[in-house]
Amino acid sequence: MAFIETDEQQLLRQSVRQIADKYGHKYFIEKAIANQRQNELWEELGSMGYLGVNLPEEYGGGGMGLTELAIVQEEVSAAGCPLLMIVVSPAIVGPILAKFGSPEQKERWLKPVAEGKKKMAFAITEPDAGSNSHNISVTAKKDGDVYRLNGTKYYISGVDEAEAILVVTRTGIDEKTQKGQLSLFMVDVDSPGLEKHVLPVEIKAPEKQFTLFFDNVEVPKNCLIGEEGHGLKQVFTGLNPERILVAALAVGAGRYALDKACDYARNRQVWGSPIGAHQGLAHPLAIAKVNLEMAALMNKKAAWQFDNGIDASEAANMAKYAAAEAAIAALDQAMQTHGGNGMSSEYGLADFWGTVRLMRTAPISKEMILNFVAQHSLGLPKSY
Repeated sequence: MAFIETDEQQLLRQSVRQIADKYGHKYFIEKAIANQRQNELWEELGSMGYLGVNLPEEYGGGGMGLTELAIVQEEVSAAGCPLLMIVVSPAIVGPILAKFGSPEQKERWLKPVAEGKKKMAFAITEPDAGSNSHNISVTAKKDGDVYRLNGTKYYISGVDEAEAILVVTRTGIDEKTQKGQLSLFMVDVDSPGLEKHVLPVEIKAPEKQFTLFFDNVEVPKNCLIGEEGHGLKQVFTGLNPERILVAALAVGAGRYALDKACDYARNRQVWGSPIGAHQGLAHPLAIAKVNLEMAALMNKKAAWQFDNGIDASEAANMAKYAAAEAAIAALDQAMQTHGGNGMSSEYGLADFWGTVRLMRTAPISKEMILNFVAQHSLGLPKSY
């Protein structure tokens, strides 16, 4: 693992940031308030090939790795306009399709994702399953040449932006363990019987959350991804990338807040000197910098492991935990540094709180990450 980015990676970082800076946080918030999508930013990044940089070249991608996609996510977030659908479409759905999809499925769904022309959503969360994927209750029952899906998913991001949804379903029960056997299906967003309802949340962001109701939704058998009943193993191909891209988003958001705070602290004068000269503000900002750098380094390790075929579960979980905590602390200190202006819309900090705070809870809570580390890293007894 190299600690210094290659010339190509540095150029990617600079190029993405130049594009994102043209839009910035004001664009992000204006789109959120107007209930609009960040289409212009997405399309410009896609036209340059940056949104599929981690996906296979033969299907229109860049043929690079998750390391490079994390750079893209970090830089758009550092410009104040994170793209949640980067986490979902090229980071979760993309690798799953690349590894388990048939040539026809890759041509139909992976290629437009790799080219940045279309987005795919991902549906795993359910009201009663929580973090326990074995309790997934959305069923897919075979009926001749089709499967019929029934049940409810919620907190599903960007369904209104997506062409199709990768849905995690239960297709059977393991007789030995009595746990659900899971299978993955690509479901068109306009499928008859699929109802989509916006789920209101107190987060100011362009991306919407949805509750999905599947009422006997008919899905052709050629929309089954991989083998029936092997979905749990397949889905983890996308879950570690999800954690890594969320960590990249958090690191970028923390950088955005820290940059705003330092600029303010250098220029704001009280009693004849910049407020940044006082250790009461300088030290907390320095601590924020240290914690963001440590989180970014762990995330680079996780991405490097994934790109090199090494199990990245531990590093990805640790990176996501560290990045979320570092980002929240950086934003909070940035708001404190601004004093009353920290709550002003003009300064673009308080309106970012919901997005950054979400990273502590989603896509996996800090408590479940600590459970993982306790059990798998420290060898402690399972607590649940």
